[in-house]
Amino acid sequence: MNSESASSKALVIGAGSAIAQALIAAMTHNHTVSEIVAVSRTMPGQDTCTQTNDMPVSYLSCDYSSAAINQLVAQLSVPQHNNPFSHVFICTGVLHNEHIKPEKRLEDLDAAQMAELMHINTIVPALWIQALLPVLKQSPRCVFSVFSARVGSISDNHKGGWYSYRASKAALNMVIKTAAIEYARRAPGVKLFAFHPGTVDTALSRPFQKNVPADKLFTPAFVAAQLLSICSHVPFDGEASYLDWAGAPITW
Repeated sequence: MNSESASSKALVIGAGSAIAQALIAAMTHNHTVSEIVAVSRTMPGQDTCTQTNDMPVSYLSCDYSSAAINQLVAQLSVPQHNNPFSHVFICTGVLHNEHIKPEKRLEDLDAAQMAELMHINTIVPALWIQALLPVLKQSPRCVFSVFSARVGSISDNHKGGWYSYRASKAALNMVIKTAAIEYARRAPGVKLFAFHPGTVDTALSRPFQKNVPADKLFTPAFVAAQLLSICSHVPFDGEASYLDWAGAPITW
């Protein structure tokens, strides 16, 4: 562990997802940081702290309401959490569930379903970006990655469909790009970027894997390793980036 990682910590939001769990495993194995705070709405039981490979991992539960997010972030400001964050990952998001499917045509649009996707994919990450600003002001250098998707690119939309998911990710991208301008003034040590993980073998993509080439269907561990590599090389330029799993830029 180098001197920088010895006094820094990571925040993983949406820690119940497969990619988030792979990120936590990779960071503990590589000693990327000295401490991990993992947040999820689905963590069982009360908040806990475990020790993995000599690294403390604190699991905190949150229902992702505005009040709960602000309350949890306030906990991160108390003395026992005084090491600065060097990594923040927002891994939340939904494409489908038991009552939502991606739309194939305009007739499939449903106001309630669209609002639900906008809330989960856009509003919740925006609330985290808002709430974390005072905490991240103290970080001399922090990479802040928010999981987006290539289909959120307006200029790259050539196939259509998936109205709600596309719109929610496009809106998220605008939140990230706009927040990066303000962060550059108020928390200049933070680098914000939208991250497209590709098609990962998880529950989110499983119904849509049929036509995915085998070499383009990634494991969570592969994506986690790619993301951590990107975090170690991304430029701190005061601007938002929109990057895929290989670190290649995506047009907004």
